[in-house]
Amino acid sequence: METTQSYKQSTIVALLLAGTFIAILNQTLMITAIPPIMKEMNITANSAQWLTTVFMLVNGIMIPVSAFLLERFTTRQLFISAMSVFAVGTLVAGLAPNFETLLLGRVIQSSGAGVMLPLMQTVFLMIFPVNKRGSAMGLVGLVISFAPAIGPALSGWVTSHYSWRVLFFIILPIAILDIIVAFFALKNVTETSKTKVDVTSIILSSFGFGGLLYGFTCAGNLGWTAPSTLLWLAIGVVALVLFITRQLRLAHPMLEFRVFANSIFPLTIIIGMITFLGLIGAETIIPLFMQNMRDFTAFEAGLALLPGALITGLLSPITGRLFDKFGARWLAIIGLTIITGSSFAFATLSPSTSFTFLTVMYGVRMFGLAMVMMPVATAGLNRLPKRLIPHGAAMDNTMKMIAASVGTAILVTVMTTTAETAAVRPEISHPDMYGANMAFIVVSVLSLIGLVISFFIKEKQPETEGS
Repeated sequence: METTQSYKQSTIVALLLAGTFIAILNQTLMITAIPPIMKEMNITANSAQWLTTVFMLVNGIMIPVSAFLLERFTTRQLFISAMSVFAVGTLVAGLAPNFETLLLGRVIQSSGAGVMLPLMQTVFLMIFPVNKRGSAMGLVGLVISFAPAIGPALSGWVTSHYSWRVLFFIILPIAILDIIVAFFALKNVTETSKTKVDVTSIILSSFGFGGLLYGFTCAGNLGWTAPSTLLWLAIGVVALVLFITRQLRLAHPMLEFRVFANSIFPLTIIIGMITFLGLIGAETIIPLFMQNMRDFTAFEAGLALLPGALITGLLSPITGRLFDKFGARWLAIIGLTIITGSSFAFATLSPSTSFTFLTVMYGVRMFGLAMVMMPVATAGLNRLPKRLIPHGAAMDNTMKMIAASVGTAILVTVMTTTAETAAVRPEISHPDMYGANMAFIVVSVLSLIGLVISFFIKEKQPETEGS
């Protein structure tokens, strides 16, 4: 019996890791493919970055919805459905004749992908005993940090040698294989109950976050004072206010905003948002700079980001141990100092910036990032009563995705608008690089704010009341 049990457990782990890996890999898979897609489909950088940001936005909206889905459907139903939706989106994107269809494919993909991470975290916590949960969640951490980091290098290699469409046809067979194996091998481990979904909350959050994201993109293409920019930003703000007030009134909210009542938790969320925004923002701007402004190949752009990816992957388990020993405060302070310094270094991009400089500074930045990301999130969750921990984790994941999608839209908007205004100033010889530098100054200032906040993280044992 023990062998079949461990076989089942290892099969479930392998299936979920494979499914989540390709789902998260897709967050950043388009980054180095953006310049060739801009050429082929004749679109601006502001429109093209939607391929990455819309994926994260839908992910961010799906994470809180998945809490309801996990209660309503069995593990098998949810996994096979999510992977099937993801596979359909991958096929649509791979065959897309125009930009609109490609974007639709990305939306379908991320609807399935957004369910995978919460599903994996929940299932792992159910199938592993308490004493083995640390190492199980270490695997989750490795997938979360390594998959998005390897995306740009993979897409760079593929787009240098083949069409960007090949990226989707590499992912598709893996997704289909995962579905077939799951159909025969996956067992149900979660319990279901007949919970009601709050459709109004889903609509309000979609219009809230989606409105803001579209508003920032309009600002980059049409200017900040354009009627459509102001309209969409207004829709986003109003819908978000209604969404938050509704969540506070509901007995079973889609996102539990009461987690912010704990003094430390909001600080850890803000630091997490700044760090993740900086990660995805840098991963978007560096390839654009290398390919569009310096004529590096897509493969070289991906290659420059690879050592940083490896550093994060290798450091994640080590920083977990350091956190257990020393707590999050000093890790966060040192890590954010490194992130801030290296971000300011990226604000000096010029025609003479070398491949080595980009690779080394990005590696240094990722070294700092590994010290901040998981320890700060864990410190915040440790302060919550037990019953609020799942809500805290959902809030943490959602806010990171929203920060990355809306933040990247803002950074690309800053880059394109400052480049346009710099083009008419004769003293600026490279307006496009000036735009990239201004975007990195925004990242640097945000990192500095995160560093200041990190001094206020106090270490304390997990609270137990109300659990």
